[in-house]
Amino acid sequence: MASSQPKNVGILAMEIYFPPTCIQQEVLEAHDGASKGKYTIGLGQDCMAFCSEVEDVISMSMTAVTSLLEKYGVDPKQIGRLEVGSETVLDKSKSIKTFLMPIFEILILLLVNNQKHGNTDIEGVDSTNACYGGTAALFNCVNWVESSSWDGRYGLVVCTDSAVYAEGPARPTGGAAAVAMLIGPNAPIVFESKLRSSHMAHVYDFYKPDLASEYPVVDGKLSQTCYLMALDSCYKSFCHKYEKLEGKQFSVADADYFVFHSPYNKIFVNIFLETCSLYRRASRDFLYNDFLSGASSIDEAAKEKLAPFSSLTIDESYQSRDLEKASQQVAKPLYDAKAGQRVILFSYGSGLTATIFSLRLSEGQHPFSLSNIATIMNVSEKLKSRHEFPPEKFIEIMKLMEHRYGGKDFVTSKDCSLLAAGTYYLTEVDSKYRRFYAKKSNENGTIANGIEVGLYHDNAVESWISCPVNHMENNCVFHCLAQASSSFWRINSCLQSVRISHFAFLYVEQKNVVKEIMAV
Repeated sequence: MASSQPKNVGILAMEIYFPPTCIQQEVLEAHDGASKGKYTIGLGQDCMAFCSEVEDVISMSMTAVTSLLEKYGVDPKQIGRLEVGSETVLDKSKSIKTFLMPIFEILILLLVNNQKHGNTDIEGVDSTNACYGGTAALFNCVNWVESSSWDGRYGLVVCTDSAVYAEGPARPTGGAAAVAMLIGPNAPIVFESKLRSSHMAHVYDFYKPDLASEYPVVDGKLSQTCYLMALDSCYKSFCHKYEKLEGKQFSVADADYFVFHSPYNKIFVNIFLETCSLYRRASRDFLYNDFLSGASSIDEAAKEKLAPFSSLTIDESYQSRDLEKASQQVAKPLYDAKAGQRVILFSYGSGLTATIFSLRLSEGQHPFSLSNIATIMNVSEKLKSRHEFPPEKFIEIMKLMEHRYGGKDFVTSKDCSLLAAGTYYLTEVDSKYRRFYAKKSNENGTIANGIEVGLYHDNAVESWISCPVNHMENNCVFHCLAQASSSFWRINSCLQSVRISHFAFLYVEQKNVVKEIMAV
């Protein structure tokens, strides 16, 4: 990649992974004795994903990253920055990012002419603040590519969480997934970096102070108020920046799509204003602010509907049901006509952190095109392929995960029967809290965990020496090498490597000194 001043920096590629395990919200409603529709209509959800004992944010991240690199044909050495956003804490010091590094190392400690092989020159660590961590990680990568520090390589962002709650009304608002995004120039999804406004404050609306538990402390009413306050502040600042940049007032008509973080309310489908009260409020704030500022997009009929509320204070506007209804009526026609290329996004993380930012869309060029991103992510089919668990089994798994949280010295069932080929999974946490992962074999039988050393002579395999997953360390590799006398070795390092089809070829002398190594 060239290192000239980058243009049209944004998202080149995306991949998503979520566990194959889920529970129907309607079934959970009945089991919990909740009123019919409380989880489905009230939350806008049909199903909730959750991690079984063999999956966590690390395994999901590894799967998402390797899948993205494989499907878009990206060389791991082309990655110069890797950022992870998550609020799921498995270690208070060691970042999730470091667990992903073996994907890029590929026998990094083997020396050739005193030089290391693989890619360890990758900047970035984790970002944490409730649901905002992924947004911060994304901004970090975009800012890096746009900066003088950029070295011409891609940035890679991973957003991942396993959201679980104690038994009670909050439990059905959980979920689990990992999203990987490749960042670089000439992207089909371009960041308008000068159109970005944030609101940061110190509040206790949602937080996780008990380090021995993954369950949060939640003040739902305060969180909703904080959300609306942050949205209002961000939008006003965004409008000011837009006017400064474009020389005209911003209104909702200047964008074609609005995508909002959904804290514990309905998820909007197609038209975010029609089904979700919080999003109706969000649009109400936008339209109401446009009305107060005299934006030209507000026609006379809309002004007539909104005029009775012009004297409301900001706090009063947050709570006014009548204003909400009036704004909903004004907003609906604007979102029935969805055509255009600008997307406005609002990200919120409790505590609190919030940002409104703008994206521009274009088709792009294969493989970095919108159509290819949609094809590769294949979200609908992935959702359909999940396996539904009964409430009793779901609760049993939640209790096991609660018991094991922060635990050590245990081995999982290693049951990967529901996982797709190429998916990473947790196998063990040893007495030193070290976590070990394996990769499910390809359907054609390719080994996908540990190291296998093949002894070659005249291009024929004479013998194989296997190295178990939890012994995959540099000294063990050399131990395997020392077990044979041939000068030609083939090492298939599939654990945590990027592609099963990639092999490392090593030429060794009698004293096991590496002369040459190359990935093919």
